[in-house]
Amino acid sequence: MKLEPFALERLQSIWENRVAWNLSESGVHPLRVEEVAGSADERAAILAQELGYGQTNGTPDLRSAIAALYPGATTDHILVTNGGSEANCVALMHLIRPGDEVVMMAPNYMQAPGLVRALGGSLLPWRLAGGPDEGRWRMDLEALAALVTSRTRAIFICNPNNPTGARMTEADLDEVCRIASRNGAWVIADEIYRGAELDGVETASAWGRYERVLVTSGLSKAYGLPGLRIGWVTGPPALIDELWGVHDYTTIAPGVLGDRLARIALAPAKRELLIARTRGIVGANYPVVKRWIDRRRGLISHVAPEAGAIVFIRYRHPINSSTLIARLREERSLLVVPGDHFEMDGYLRLGFGSDPDYLNGALDLLGEFLDALPTSASDVP
Repeated sequence: MKLEPFALERLQSIWENRVAWNLSESGVHPLRVEEVAGSADERAAILAQELGYGQTNGTPDLRSAIAALYPGATTDHILVTNGGSEANCVALMHLIRPGDEVVMMAPNYMQAPGLVRALGGSLLPWRLAGGPDEGRWRMDLEALAALVTSRTRAIFICNPNNPTGARMTEADLDEVCRIASRNGAWVIADEIYRGAELDGVETASAWGRYERVLVTSGLSKAYGLPGLRIGWVTGPPALIDELWGVHDYTTIAPGVLGDRLARIALAPAKRELLIARTRGIVGANYPVVKRWIDRRRGLISHVAPEAGAIVFIRYRHPINSSTLIARLREERSLLVVPGDHFEMDGYLRLGFGSDPDYLNGALDLLGEFLDALPTSASDVP
């Protein structure tokens, strides 16, 4: 099994703590431990926690709290993992065999392609239709139906989508599941951004629409708790038990402090506060980004994101996106994600979940940089 470089993660790993301005993050500004464990009893419990191995598939209390998010689920439907990335990893490692095909919504977080190819499978992109010229991203379900065959092992979707912020409707999800069911393919739904909606309306889940649905998620994006490294897979109990066996080979167990803090975070009243905080941040910050984009109408464009603290902008300047962000990093100490990392050159992904003053400062620098770039090939020296 030979894994190709994961360009997006390596870019962030190398540079996110070395630049002065970081707009590469796709979540909101993280909370502190004292903000999660708000009561004296909760803080005492954290300090009293023994640092041994915990329940390797997640404590029953945590799995129960997660199951409550998915109607009809029980603790047997839940495997707790180290972040949503491990959730996707164990699902793909278990399901994909040499020769299998995976149809993936594109653009997308590019973890699945690297894993699928390393496992001997092939990946077929199911591309979102529309874009800035239409003012929206659309799910081309006829195109999906044409891609799914008897060789299709899984359909991999990200809803809400990274990097576009687009959402699938209940009708979209029902049709995806209907298409998958024709050949018994699995639907793997990465729902890590669910809860971070700009309009406050919770995104529809794939859960419960088909017997071969796996939902992956975690506490990083919509909850502002990426450092807990708590994710999960929700699925049929028999398969969850098999995924637990893969988890035995990867990270063995979630950290006990993360598990305990996650139980606090997912208590209904606390969860409501965390989700409200995230929606408040994205609701307040997106207009700042939109005004910045509107001032450069004709040179950059976008589709308004429906969820998540990210915006996918298209630029007209004649420069490759990886070259652009390398210069931006070197000349302005500012990090953004190139469209190349989503196989969509000519785009940039900007994170807007930070403090408003920080966001405005970073956008000012980015604007100055873009405004100074040549706008046609004939202007390039």
